[in-house]
Amino acid sequence: MNVTVDSIDYYYEISGNGEPLILLHGFTGDCSTWNAIKPYLIDSFQVISIDIIGHGKTSSPTDVSKYTMEQVAFQINNIMNHLSLNKAHMIGYSMGGRLALSFALFYPERVNSLVLESASPGLRTNEERSLRMQADEQLCQMILQQGIEEFVNYWENIPLFKTQNSILKSVREQIRKQRLSNTPIGLVNSLRGMGTGMQPSWWDILASIEMPVLLLSGELDPKFCTISKEMQILMSNANLIEVRGVGHAIHVEDSKKFGTIVKEFLCQIT
Repeated sequence: MNVTVDSIDYYYEISGNGEPLILLHGFTGDCSTWNAIKPYLIDSFQVISIDIIGHGKTSSPTDVSKYTMEQVAFQINNIMNHLSLNKAHMIGYSMGGRLALSFALFYPERVNSLVLESASPGLRTNEERSLRMQADEQLCQMILQQGIEEFVNYWENIPLFKTQNSILKSVREQIRKQRLSNTPIGLVNSLRGMGTGMQPSWWDILASIEMPVLLLSGELDPKFCTISKEMQILMSNANLIEVRGVGHAIHVEDSKKFGTIVKEFLCQIT
């Protein structure tokens, strides 16, 4: 299904019945990221998966100002208005987790709960953000100069995704095909607009989040295990689960475990 918000043609999918639950994918992903998870949720929730701006079947405008964290949160807010959703639960993975967290800070009255999978509140210092922006700009130049296929060849072999080598070859091929379907300008503007180096740091205001939060990290992803533990300390209503035997993309590497954990959390609070 499609809706135009902020002059952007957004693609989304809806299935199931119950309280609304919005799913936000990671960088280079799209709605299909969640296909293995939906069966665990659609009996209890109305599941809405969204192709974030610059990804999948949603538009990839050339105007980078459309891709800032604040602007994308505004777009998600308008999608909720279009669907007549007053409030929703949110699950976000990696970039989508940063977006879900940002949305909850901009529009707390619209969020029932948060599930943040391998997500962060951004980088703490200007120096860290500057270094990350430089690194992300190098990725942008790779995408623009060498094309999507060369970038995907690089991206799927970074250490963060090494643990995905253990998943079925057919699943890996499906993920690769989906990544290759993205547009260069969509990925570049996503990095330049809402990359980790570009977004504000939310560390100092995590304590203001009052809704129930589930922080998920993979045991084999030590960087985000540490980040999640630090986040939990600062949040008054956050549970933390470190999932054994998986890395960054828990929902991909062990969809059964992810779906079971998330459904149990959401059903406890609804």
